[in-house]
Amino acid sequence: MKNYGPPAFDAVRGEGVYLYDANGNRYLDFGSGIAVTSVGHSHPKWVKAVQDQATTLSHCSNLYGIPGQQKLADRLVEKAGPGRVLFCNSGAESNDALIKLARLHGRNLSGGEEAKRYTVVAAEDAFHGRTFGGMAATPQEKIQGGFRPMLTGFKFGQLNNIESFDQLVDDTVAAVFIESIQGEGGIFPAEDSFLQELRALCTERGALLMLDEVQCGIGRSGHFFAFEKSGVKPDAIGMAKGLGAGFPIGAIWAAEPYAELFQPGSHGTTFGGNPLACAAANATLDIIEEDSLLEHITANSTIWHAALQGLVEQYPQHIASMRGAGYMVGLALHVDSSAVTTAARDKGLLIVPAGHNTIRLLPALTTTLEELAESTRILGQVFAELSA
Repeated sequence: MKNYGPPAFDAVRGEGVYLYDANGNRYLDFGSGIAVTSVGHSHPKWVKAVQDQATTLSHCSNLYGIPGQQKLADRLVEKAGPGRVLFCNSGAESNDALIKLARLHGRNLSGGEEAKRYTVVAAEDAFHGRTFGGMAATPQEKIQGGFRPMLTGFKFGQLNNIESFDQLVDDTVAAVFIESIQGEGGIFPAEDSFLQELRALCTERGALLMLDEVQCGIGRSGHFFAFEKSGVKPDAIGMAKGLGAGFPIGAIWAAEPYAELFQPGSHGTTFGGNPLACAAANATLDIIEEDSLLEHITANSTIWHAALQGLVEQYPQHIASMRGAGYMVGLALHVDSSAVTTAARDKGLLIVPAGHNTIRLLPALTTTLEELAESTRILGQVFAELSA
């Protein structure tokens, strides 16, 4: 079907931070499959874990216990806090599960009655996926167009404007749902003070605070979860993408007592958390922990961000600003982002466009200082040629 444009090239092999096409050309991959290949392409430890699991058991249903799934759940609870984990296959599915969790919470708040307190307050410029639940929480015409009527029960405030959310969170609201760092919307981080005020607002009014960490989580910001820097404790978290580092897996974590809202029959999945997916995710966490990648990102990103800021100052006619955290950076442009994306690809650097005419830089968490410097050098060439 024609929902994707013609491919730029045929990708046939990946190794570390590099992607290779059918003609043997090598590209520095700062798209990472849109923040997915978190430990690079074909990391040896990841490959061995997936291969070993495939020789024993690739899939069984959630009617049976899956030891690797229990191990992964325990590790995520250790990082997120006391609660429980539900596995699925993608970010859209994790976000849909969070919306369902909010509906169940709202019913509890309404004394068991349906359709009294079910509204979710999300943010303008949000992106929560392309299912009907995810689309309804994504106030973008390019996402919703052609698919109306939308699922009802969503309102939208301005990110980092607590007064906006204060006006919206009333006695019809079951949850507030935001990305810790907006990705598709243009790399807009939620400010620490805003998250702290939002936590207090949700607590005061009985609404869940649900954070979408699908793109910004699993170490990308330099913290395992991007919200950690703020010190807040959410009630539920959605994650996917980098969790499997190339193998499809998603998950939600919910704090007690909200983890008890789902009961047998209220939600389910055929493939979610199967042995092969959990082997990939456990290997990903092993690599992040054993190779101290969070510390690696924190140290390297300071130097990289300074170099990118240098480009902002050198080419103000082309670059408006730099936003982001860790290995999740956006450059807001005065020139067409698709043209910059194409020019960078022609020079061997893969980047991803985002909202508000922004280019996203999403390198693997294993990316070295030298590779970061190469990305800056190529972007410098692109903007220099635009100036000429």
